[in-house]
Amino acid sequence: MMKKVTTITIVCLTILAVIGIGITHGKTPTASANQRTTIVFWHSMGGKPAAALKQLVAKYNASQSKYTVVPEYQGAYTESLPKYLNVAQSSAAPAIVQAQEIATSTMLATKSTLPMNQLLTAQTTDQIEDNIARYYTVNQQLQAMPFNSSTPVLYYNKGLVEQLGLTPLPQDPSYTDVLNLAKAITDKTGGQTKGMTIEAYGWLFEELTANQNQLLANHDNGRAAGQYATKINLNTPAAKRLMQFMTQAIQDKSFVNYGSGDIAEANQQTAFLAGKLGIFMQSSASTGDLQANAKFKLGVTYVPHADGVPRNGLALGGAALWANKNQPATVKQGTADFLKFMASAESQAQWRLATGYLAMNKHAKDLPQITTAVAKDPNLGVATQQLATSQKNPVTAGPLVPIMPIARTNMETAMQSIANGAPIDKSLQVAEDATNQALAAYNAANHLKK
Repeated sequence: MMKKVTTITIVCLTILAVIGIGITHGKTPTASANQRTTIVFWHSMGGKPAAALKQLVAKYNASQSKYTVVPEYQGAYTESLPKYLNVAQSSAAPAIVQAQEIATSTMLATKSTLPMNQLLTAQTTDQIEDNIARYYTVNQQLQAMPFNSSTPVLYYNKGLVEQLGLTPLPQDPSYTDVLNLAKAITDKTGGQTKGMTIEAYGWLFEELTANQNQLLANHDNGRAAGQYATKINLNTPAAKRLMQFMTQAIQDKSFVNYGSGDIAEANQQTAFLAGKLGIFMQSSASTGDLQANAKFKLGVTYVPHADGVPRNGLALGGAALWANKNQPATVKQGTADFLKFMASAESQAQWRLATGYLAMNKHAKDLPQITTAVAKDPNLGVATQQLATSQKNPVTAGPLVPIMPIARTNMETAMQSIANGAPIDKSLQVAEDATNQALAAYNAANHLKK
């Protein structure tokens, strides 16, 4: 799952990036006792993904005798990123660091990383799915290797829907499709099962407005050549349609509000598995766990689109692996060799089946282990198909904005306010104004001018 990021944390990160802190610690060893070159890899994976990552690293280390990759857990993204900023230009920097997708601008601002196009061969980078590579492609170069990638999907209790004699959702539902089913679930169970929820989560806000082809930032989401974002758009027709979708469910008495943050995320999943919640949206990486733990038939669809608005598709979520350029030549060679291994179809198939994250190698989906798993459980293929059929435009490329964590916090505050009865337009405008003030301060601190 993508972790929530606090305003305080990102302000600290921004200050570090602006003043360019680079504290030098003891030199990181580059060779182990058996003369293998050591490749230090900082990551933020916990639970099942951490175990799956260790298995892949062990497999790589056993496959050759020149390099030893050492995975080191550095805490959540909000803990790992400040550590990296602190050592990015020093000999203490890791060879590889995992960073959340919304940290892309911050990572580039360090000027400490080596683009994948300069590290890996075209034969390797060309295997990455286009709609996954585009998020990390800046200045026509793939800046980082996508790793734990995901999109949100819609989950619903299909077994209950069929038991109640209701029609299951189509693969690409509209807001009305979801509202009607949520109300029917609530009414037919006498309120014992609430129809739906929408977590107050900035990532969901971004994706559900992106699905309406709404740019989050000007200058093509901050990606136009020679440009950068100077305005964030939160009070838009797309955002209003999304909030009206939520408030209609509240009016229908089919909505339950779990709030925001990790506790809300856990509570909605618990309620869903207990049969107390009919519909919710969350990361596609949850599909495997939900399938394993649900005592009912699970339904998975694309996230809904607004009525009368064609589905545009989604931007990528998750994190990527960045290569530090301030490393000895042997370490860079080992980094390239390891990332090539991790990008292979076989490694990506293993990663996908073990974690639920998307396989970023375009050939992985054709391997027998993947085709067999999807044939057995078609739900596993929904997220891949949803991303593959997304439009290729600046919206689905994702926002390249340095203060995205602040924007997400403001989005979540607006969503909570609206869920509690505040006016939609006013709440969105307050969020937009606060976000643009933060963006203007960042641009000024970095001497960026309009």
